[in-house]
Amino acid sequence: MAAKRPQLTGRAAILAVVVCAIAMSLAYPVREYVAQRRQIAQLEAQQANALRKLQNLEQRRRRLEDPDYIKRLAKERLFYCEPGADCYQVIDEETSGTAAAKAGTKPPERPAWYVTVWRSFEAADKGRPAAPAAGQSPTPTASASPSAPASASASAPAG
Repeated sequence: MAAKRPQLTGRAAILAVVVCAIAMSLAYPVREYVAQRRQIAQLEAQQANALRKLQNLEQRRRRLEDPDYIKRLAKERLFYCEPGADCYQVIDEETSGTAAAKAGTKPPERPAWYVTVWRSFEAADKGRPAAPAAGQSPTPTASASPSAPASASASAPAG
């Protein structure tokens, strides 16, 4: 009977270790290569976008050098009128904010800036977002009110 040879010889084990070492040594450079190619593609897209913006700006610059275009812009945007010409301006009701009044709806009312600031201060003190609740009052709390008149009366001149 012939001697049974082992399944994994020493040569096969060394070959497997060498193949794994080569694969491990190539993994990082390949990953870096792929990352650099991705970055190059992103930079090329940014460059194309910048060139497109540059071309648009160059075209706008050329238009702004044209005196007829400047006159037309002055008439359209600034409502300039040439001397001796009769100019009229039609006021459109849709753009003046009366469209919502015609429809019977009231435009949403924003609180005053100081109310928004006060609500953000209160929210910061309580550690919650500054969004006001439906029934929340924008007035200051009682603990903050007495300090404001006291400092105002102390700085007011006696008369």
